[in-house]
Order: sequence, then structure tokens, then C-alpha cells
Amino acid sequence: MTNEKKPWVRTPLVESANLSKAAGCRILLKLDNLQPSGSFKLRGIGHHLLSALKRSSNPEKVHFYSSSGGNAGLACVHAANFLGRPSTVAVPLSTKPFMMAKIRAAGASEVVQYGRTWKEADTYLKDVVIRNAESNGEEGVYVHPFDDPEIWDGHGTLVDEVEQQLEGMGEGKAGPDVMVCSVGGGGLFNGVMQSVEAKKHWKTTVLALETRGADSLAQALDKNELVTLPGITSLATSLGATRVSERTFELVQKHRASGKVKNAVLDDAEAAMGCWRFADDERMLVELACGVNVAVCYGGRLEKALGRPVRKDEKVVIVVCGGQNVTTSMIEGWRKEFGDLDSDLSNAPQMSDVPSAATASNGI
Repeated sequence: MTNEKKPWVRTPLVESANLSKAAGCRILLKLDNLQPSGSFKLRGIGHHLLSALKRSSNPEKVHFYSSSGGNAGLACVHAANFLGRPSTVAVPLSTKPFMMAKIRAAGASEVVQYGRTWKEADTYLKDVVIRNAESNGEEGVYVHPFDDPEIWDGHGTLVDEVEQQLEGMGEGKAGPDVMVCSVGGGGLFNGVMQSVEAKKHWKTTVLALETRGADSLAQALDKNELVTLPGITSLATSLGATRVSERTFELVQKHRASGKVKNAVLDDAEAAMGCWRFADDERMLVELACGVNVAVCYGGRLEKALGRPVRKDEKVVIVVCGGQNVTTSMIEGWRKEFGDLDSDLSNAPQMSDVPSAATASNGI
């Protein structure tokens, strides 16, 4: 990508002493929770919006429309504002009030509530809201939360940054041994995997994580075909795509036998544990969809997911994807509900043992 101004920012890559001690290897955190919208979504959606404006013959008439009441909707609003264009977000009636407030505060031109599910809100947005706007002379651009090649390309910039940052840290050109990312619809995974594929000198394994009850990828792999979940029962609603993208399934199928892709499913309780441990150890709040990536560092979960022992010197990059669907009271509630998981973290350091790496000044 060129040096033109972009809606997203380069985020730090820092080594975490706490998580490294817990996992038994070198854990590096790619802190995309520090994007202006609060999540990695700004990369892909920002790239998509930028590309749409370039294609338009009348960019001053472009109005962006998103149907996500979560991180994708927020990313759309932030990116549209950056590019000087209006945005409208349609959300189902079940959307939490504090997320509605965040979308409005971010600067959405309008927030439309409709339907019981995301699908109903999405259909209403495309069939009614955008058509009405276009009849009034606007150029409506629909923005899918994850399933678009331009979005995947935008997410791939994360891997390009990791490559540059590792070299800047004196780690050479070999790349990380493992990259960890969570999977909902698969947009982040697609971007990461495609970018890893393009780096022929890398021997990196991509570990795709889901939560039980939002595990459409794992169930598709079990049945050897794409499946649509009857519903989402996981608390990690940001992973709540009932069906992964075709490209996700294709990439996993292509690389699974060679070990270049691994996948695993953790429980909500484990994802919640990842959230409170990350808050304790690194002083940052992340939602369950991101906590699942952190949780894999504890209690031997990383070795189980990879199906092999880890070496002390191997580099594991965790995509801290972020997310706005979290508050301190939610973290406290999860800890009360699932706190017995702390008993299996005897190998984890106490907060006083090791200073936070993510808040240190040596990040790149």
C-alpha cells in the first residue's frame, strides 16, 4: 500500500513478560486494540472505504452504510469520518444501549434500529434504507462486516507491520513461529493468512481460535463442508457469525494438512479468564472475542492447540484484536462467574512478579 493517509494507524508490537512466562515461550502482542475505533476492524473496513471512494465518479455523494452494531459499525463510522463522508449504521433491536451510544458518539449520521437479528437489520438496510437514499441522489455504499476481499487486504497490513517490527527488533526475516487470531466470520483470519502465504520465507503457523457456541469454522471442518449454526450461544457475540466466509473455509482446508493452519475452540469461561488476566497483567480491557487469544497462553492451552510442545525461544504473535463490547463491570462479572479457572493457572505469574510489557516504553 502507498504512503497516502489512511484511517487506521500502525500499532505497537511488544513482548509480554507475563504471558511469556505463562506460555513457556516468547509471546509478542500486536496491539490492534489501540486502533482509533478500538479494534482491528478499522484496517479492513478503512481500506474498503478508501477503495470505494477511489472508484466513485462522484465521491462527494458517497454515503457509507453498515449493518453492524459492534466493532465493524464503529470502524465504518470512524473511517467515514476520517474520509469526510457520512455513515449510517443499522442495528437489531437487541443491540446494547452502550454500544448504540458509542456508535452515535463516534459520529454516525444516523443509527437505525430494526429487526430481531443482524440478518433482519442487514436486509432492511440494503432493501429499504440504501434504496431510499439512492432515490434521493446519494451514492450508497454497503459495507459488509467481514466478507469482502478489500477488507481482507486491509487486515493483511497487520502482518506487514509485524514483519517490519520484528526486523526492527533485530529478530531477522524469518517471521514468527505462530500467529494467533480469533475467528468469527473470518475476515481477520483471511487477511492474516493471505499475507502470511505471500511471505514465502516465513514458516509461520496461524492458530485460529473460536469460542464454543460461535464455532462455525470448527463445525464446518468436522463436517467437511460449510455449515450455518442455528444460533449463537457464546457470550462472545463479536465472534457471532453463524457461518464463516467461503474464503476462510477454503484457506483452512488448503493449509490444515501441512500444519500451517491450526484451529481450536475454547469455552466462554476460558475467554473470560483471558480478559481478566489481560486486565491484571497488561492493564488493558479487551472483550471476550479477544480474550480467547490471550487465554491460550495459560494452563498449557497453547501446546494443546498446536499439538506439540513449545520451545522457550519460539516467537508467538498474538493479535490483540480489541473490541468495544467490554466494561470494567463486565470484567468483574465474568470473574465472579468463572473465577474458579484461576485455580488452574499455577504457572501464571503474580502481578507483582513481572512489570507490564504492553505499557512499557520500548514498544515499536
